[in-house]
Amino acid sequence: MGKKIYIYTDGACRGNPGPGGWGALLKYENYTKEIKGGSLLTTNNIMELTAVIESLNLLKFKSKVVVTTDSAYVKNGITTWIHNWKLKGWKTASKKPVKNKELWMKLDTLSSKHDILWKWVKGHSGNPDNDKADSLANQGIDDLYL
Repeated sequence: MGKKIYIYTDGACRGNPGPGGWGALLKYENYTKEIKGGSLLTTNNIMELTAVIESLNLLKFKSKVVVTTDSAYVKNGITTWIHNWKLKGWKTASKKPVKNKELWMKLDTLSSKHDILWKWVKGHSGNPDNDKADSLANQGIDDLYL
């Protein structure tokens, strides 16, 4: 099936909406890769989704992946809510359009290419890899002003 890759992601926003950043740490055996980016006007949820999408975009082969996020929105969305959204034509339980639909569709497509275990971790709780993803997301914002 391929390699087991660990991905830690985070998004950040200064104001919501406002300038935002995303960051991710990818680990495979002794290899690590850090990625980050930002947007001048965005939301925290968009940055959380973007971090996972950009990470999965880097994977060239079907892989076993453990994605760890501190976003309940991302974890619950991709593991639970998305099934009903798709059945209901991308509408929520309250019959409103799903926010960030295009990003959810991208994430759904990328996720289907891999065997993914989704994990949630409390943010800012001393998990070094999640803390690194948070730091990268904030660097993504800072880089907007360089």
